[in-house]
Amino acid sequence: MTVIVVSPLARIAEMAVRHGASEMISLMAKEQSFHRPAVIKANRHLLLGMNDISFAGTGDLVAPQETHVRDIIDFARSWDRTAPLLIHCWMGVSRSPAAALIAALAVHPEEDDLTLARRLRTASPYATPNTRLIMIADEVLGRKGRLVAAVKTIGRGADANGNAPFVLPLLAENDVT
Repeated sequence: MTVIVVSPLARIAEMAVRHGASEMISLMAKEQSFHRPAVIKANRHLLLGMNDISFAGTGDLVAPQETHVRDIIDFARSWDRTAPLLIHCWMGVSRSPAAALIAALAVHPEEDDLTLARRLRTASPYATPNTRLIMIADEVLGRKGRLVAAVKTIGRGADANGNAPFVLPLLAENDVT
């Protein structure tokens, strides 16, 4: 089964090796530096510079933008799905779970938004997808408010310490909800 692995920054190398990932999306503030795990192909690593905020950026903060969402969608659609896709941010709680939902819908647009959001909540009691990324993705993916409503339905996740990676299974190729 094809999956998306969501991880905090501190555990990306471990998660990449454990799950056999060779492609990765990083959602990090522009001033944060890190090393791409060697098992991740350099040409299959998407680095998006943004802060974990849900409002238009002020000062040095960079809010998630439509271009970020479109990059996630394009990258996910080019993912060959022969191995898991690793998505991470600093804590693995807000930006990366939002990107995982976006990627899942990019490759399976027929998926029911609420079913997907509930699968996310089952996979992670801590995930609280970034609302700005979700709002932008809802519009770009033509979800007509369904993605925003689904994420609101699962609510805020439990408090997290940033050390809770999880696996989000994708809709099986022959399952249509």
